[in-house]
Amino acid sequence: MNAPPLLALTLGDAAGIGPEIALRLLADPPAGARLLIVGHRAALERELVQVPGVAMPPEVARPSDVATAPGSVGRWTGSAPLPGLPAYGSIDAAAGAACHAWVLQAADLALAGEVAGIVTGPIHKAAWHAAGVRHPGHTEALCEHAGAERVLMMLTGGRLRVALATIHVPLRTVPDLLDTAQLTDDLVLLARETAAAFGPERPRLAVCGLNPHAGEGGLFGDEDARIIAPAVAAARARGVDAHGPLPADGCIPAAVEGGYDAVFAMYHDQALPAVKSVGRRGGINITLGLPFVRTSVDHGTAFDVAGQGRAQASSLRAAVEAAAKIAARRAEFGVGTAS
Repeated sequence: MNAPPLLALTLGDAAGIGPEIALRLLADPPAGARLLIVGHRAALERELVQVPGVAMPPEVARPSDVATAPGSVGRWTGSAPLPGLPAYGSIDAAAGAACHAWVLQAADLALAGEVAGIVTGPIHKAAWHAAGVRHPGHTEALCEHAGAERVLMMLTGGRLRVALATIHVPLRTVPDLLDTAQLTDDLVLLARETAAAFGPERPRLAVCGLNPHAGEGGLFGDEDARIIAPAVAAARARGVDAHGPLPADGCIPAAVEGGYDAVFAMYHDQALPAVKSVGRRGGINITLGLPFVRTSVDHGTAFDVAGQGRAQASSLRAAVEAAAKIAARRAEFGVGTAS
């Protein structure tokens, strides 16, 4: 019997709940995966008082040293150092630099084929900024580091899967960022990656309009007819089963009911409230277009509850379980470089 996929799990910002939820996960590791913790030992040790009875994972010098049994865990001794523990709930430049380094180290392990994918704990964008990191988040950093031409952020909750045309940008800039050629390529990427990760071979995609009622025939803006509709037509000409532009308030509920395999939204908050409502505490974030699997929790660092022992690991568990299943499916179909 083959060993479950080995996944690198980054601890996230040590000032937040990332180390705590990682330790809670280790109390009952998912049997479908093996985990390599990428993060400083002290960040985990501090949480032992919040999560009593959980043993620290054994130290391993190489990813291959993690045991092959289902649910096995090891902490990588090559993890970048954390020079002093930050105060809970604080924007700390050193913590930001450390968790940024852990993300890039995990990506390097995946690129080298030493792990089948990575699962990332929550980071605080202000801490990254304080550390001099110019990327606004995981998605952009991993895209550049992996040399990917283009990536998409997908969030899932329950039966709902949503990918975003734009991510962390001001709402007023969204119309100017939409481009027919780019949207076409994004739809082709979304179809390919959805098929590889979840199936079916030719997924049915709903494409949200930008404006209310998808523009209502031009009454509420011309971007839907001028930019998005031609992209849908071009994607269909390339074999993608795309439909739209459609009013978001109609196609998203239809996707929840199983009418579509994925939704392509035009901006961050157009669809994420629905994902988090449907998924509740089990939603996850997936980066499409990378040469390796990457999933993450769908929540932030929760500075307001950090250090109080109240954090829940349900989203992290879902992210690990999804990464393991996607990695196994990609390996079965020969997608990507790691296995």
